[in-house]
Amino acid sequence: MKSMASPNEIESGLVLQGFTPPLRLADFKLIAFDMDSTLINIECVDEIADAAGRKAEVAAITEAAMRGEIADYKDSLRRRVRLLAGVTLDQMQQVLDQRLRLNPGAVKLVQTCRSAGLKTLLVSGGFTFFTDAVRERLHIDWTRSNVLEVGNGALTGRMVDQFWGDICDGEEKRRMLLQTCYHMGIPPAESIAMGDGANDLPMMGAAGLSVAYHAKPAVRAKAMVAINSGGLDRLLEVLL
Repeated sequence: MKSMASPNEIESGLVLQGFTPPLRLADFKLIAFDMDSTLINIECVDEIADAAGRKAEVAAITEAAMRGEIADYKDSLRRRVRLLAGVTLDQMQQVLDQRLRLNPGAVKLVQTCRSAGLKTLLVSGGFTFFTDAVRERLHIDWTRSNVLEVGNGALTGRMVDQFWGDICDGEEKRRMLLQTCYHMGIPPAESIAMGDGANDLPMMGAAGLSVAYHAKPAVRAKAMVAINSGGLDRLLEVLL
């Protein structure tokens, strides 16, 4: 016998908690996205590692970090980036051209939000090589991510410090969300944050509406909206 959906599951694969739908999209002014496994289909660091023959090693660290099993995200990222040393820019371009795809519903959701007057923010623990491309494809307003150091046409295994700090981790994502709200002159309650991993929880907790997309269990448990099947645009089912 098929079990009945829980009261907060308005349709298969879409789970809500902490509010009564629908909400008005017009009541929000900013939507912030994680990139890897949220806006796009891959974890870029894992795919770069594949070019170095170290994908399994790097992917295991990534998975543990996204589940929240590694307390020091910055250290975990540095460990993974060290394993990328020697990967060429041509190999990076192959990852971008051949493996990176926008997740289903990404274009529709971003376009709908932009048409409703929302600004868009991409905050990623990934790398500018990829966030710059995604920004151009989706016409994202602002981005923050990490810079891989390059020497003689190949990765050195290090990252470059930026004016705002060293690494975009969970706390930096949260800070960037709040800073963007401040510069827009809006309260955080008028922002939406979408992610899938543990390092997205700080910004999701600061936003007015938190959305988990095909996320790790700990993230689904805390999100106000959990999209467990279907595309990113399923968020529009709870926003008028």
